[in-house]
Amino acid sequence: MWILFAISSSFFAGLTAILSKIGVQAIHSHLATAIRTSVVLIFSWLLVFLYGQTSSIATISSFTFCFLVLSGLSTGASWLCYFRAVQIGEVNKVSAIDKTSTILTILFAFLFLQESITNRSFLALLFLAIGTWLMTGLHSIKDLKSHSDYRWLIYSFGSAFFASLTAIFGKIGIENIPSQLGTAIRTCFVLIFAWTFVWLQGCQKELCTISKKSWFYLILSGFSTGISWLCYYKALQDGNASVVVPIDKLSILVTIFLSHFILGERISSRTKLGLTFLLIGTLLLL
Repeated sequence: MWILFAISSSFFAGLTAILSKIGVQAIHSHLATAIRTSVVLIFSWLLVFLYGQTSSIATISSFTFCFLVLSGLSTGASWLCYFRAVQIGEVNKVSAIDKTSTILTILFAFLFLQESITNRSFLALLFLAIGTWLMTGLHSIKDLKSHSDYRWLIYSFGSAFFASLTAIFGKIGIENIPSQLGTAIRTCFVLIFAWTFVWLQGCQKELCTISKKSWFYLILSGFSTGISWLCYYKALQDGNASVVVPIDKLSILVTIFLSHFILGERISSRTKLGLTFLLIGTLLLL
């Protein structure tokens, strides 16, 4: 069942990227992050009450709570980077680089969770790295100089790094508690982190200027994220992080498909080749 949860997480994560891209077009990326996190928080706590898991709060150890906090903060950092990258770059390229968190997660799982790295998984990492590079559309580092704004690349890698930390911290934090409760608790800290950045930059002034269209897509993005998270952490609780994360990263398929038909982003031959490498690398890890 944890594989089915991982696949479901992948689908809704891919859908989230498109909804987010549409929702942040006319507002500050940090404000968009804070708004959709608020939606995720409401959604996740509603499920906690529906499942009757509030009584488990008193049994959470300080060790578990600490890692839930770390997971929430790293998620907040990852989201801030990701939304900024999506706002200034193409969503299919940003999503591709964001998937390098798979490589980092596998390495961190080996170092901190004692999950093994086999010859097969090493080959998979190689395919994932090549696929990611191809999908960026860059032929060499020198190509960065020809781009008018390559900050999306830096933000994308930042998103990947913090996302990998999220997976490791989350895996440790939800081992002894219901996954829905773990998701709800960590979302509280994501929300605090996100709104802190909004107030520090004075972005809250834009709340009154947000269009109905942006509100609609940001709320949908929040619900999609909430469903993805619940599936993801249930899969992470029952399965290996080094397998759950690669499956979740197949959301790139959904993202590229929808970005082409909804956002009109072109799928080049290089992108298709890169996607093929990503798929082969992911399948090798299963």
